[in-house]
Amino acid sequence: MKILITGSNGLLGQKLLHKLRQNYSVQLIATSKGENRVSEKEGYTYFDLDITNNDAVAKLIASEEPQVVINTAAMTNVDLCEDEKQACDALNVDAVRYLADACEKIASHLIQISTDFIFDGENGPYTEEAIPNPLSYYGLSKFKSEQLLQVHSVKWTILRTIIVFGVGEKLSKGNIVIWAKDALEKGDSLNIIDDQFRAPTLADDLADICILAAKKKAFGIFNASGKDIMSIYEIVKRIAKHYGNSTDNLNKISTATLKQKAGRPPKTGFILDKSRKELGYNPHSFEECLTIIDEQLKTIY
Repeated sequence: MKILITGSNGLLGQKLLHKLRQNYSVQLIATSKGENRVSEKEGYTYFDLDITNNDAVAKLIASEEPQVVINTAAMTNVDLCEDEKQACDALNVDAVRYLADACEKIASHLIQISTDFIFDGENGPYTEEAIPNPLSYYGLSKFKSEQLLQVHSVKWTILRTIIVFGVGEKLSKGNIVIWAKDALEKGDSLNIIDDQFRAPTLADDLADICILAAKKKAFGIFNASGKDIMSIYEIVKRIAKHYGNSTDNLNKISTATLKQKAGRPPKTGFILDKSRKELGYNPHSFEECLTIIDEQLKTIY
């Protein structure tokens, strides 16, 4: 099977690259904007690709003819999306259309990553059939990309995920577990919101369900998060417990005190029954995820 990944310099892209490049049944193409920041260069072909460039997307997919395209590229900074709506739409909506158009022409299957932020958080946890009602422009942009795929003739899978975390190299942005681990070790005073509930997702688990969906060319929407739903405060508290750090400097605050530009859903989380049954998805517990991260931090590939 020939698989093309977009956003291969990002956390999820790196996980997919490392898992798939060692699979002899997969011919792997990795793409990202700019140079390849992954140190391991064997087992795949790399292309510099800006997926907001329709012509470049069409040309590369037509020439390489992948059977599956996994789109991990996105603008995910929620408040920045609120300020830069045009840039947000270019990457989160328009680029998805370009990929879908190019994939449709060669009968390729497109896997799109979506988010819990398409929901308002009033009725979480959510099934795949729940009605979206985004509170932020970021959430709206991801919902738009879902809508365009659902009326497109391309073969598609949508994987909805929540707070992706893990270990990568030369990443352009951090994630909650690595940030909290470092801050707790320094003994910093941390103000952590306790009125937002999420199911954080290990990037390795998300990569696994991407691969499961690719192998099956599964059609439809699937939830693809971690299985433990907890408050952001509880996430940090459990990280502290895992690493033996004091929680004396953890302070509970409300979302309202942050005065963020974009709205956040109070409680999301996903019901994973469909993904377990139809794809064989089996995410790790949060504590298992932290143990996996411990091992990865020793090597960082």
